[in-house]
Amino acid sequence: MADRKGHDAPPVELAQGIYEGLAGVRLAMRRFLAFSEATLADAQVTSQQYQAMLVIKTSAQGRIMVRELAEQMLLQHHGAVQLVDRLSAAGLVERIPSVEDKRSVLVALTSVGERVLETLAGIHLRGMLKHEPLLAESLSQLRRLGNLDP
Repeated sequence: MADRKGHDAPPVELAQGIYEGLAGVRLAMRRFLAFSEATLADAQVTSQQYQAMLVIKTSAQGRIMVRELAEQMLLQHHGAVQLVDRLSAAGLVERIPSVEDKRSVLVALTSVGERVLETLAGIHLRGMLKHEPLLAESLSQLRRLGNLDP
């Protein structure tokens, strides 16, 4: 089997518990993501829009240049512009001209965006903590069996 660089990786025999731990991690993540997608659909916000709002909220002064948003979201610049257009049309963000660079535009959450994000973040926090036991146990099992103790 070839690795990501195209080299043949020698087969590694892993303990059954490693597979069980990996399966547990993936199950916890899939359950959380299914919960998240349903929550966001109810709020009429896409996963990408929610992630963008989190990035904006955690940026310096709660404002971010579109270029930086694109980098953090792993998007091309034009994709980030389209994302900001959709968020703006929904009333969740606003564009603010940069005082330092007249060619740049900053993006910030509106008061509506702040409220929507706060609600969604609270729901997501509770949902994530609900799945913590399976995730923590699976990760702990992987650490033990993978001899990765610090």
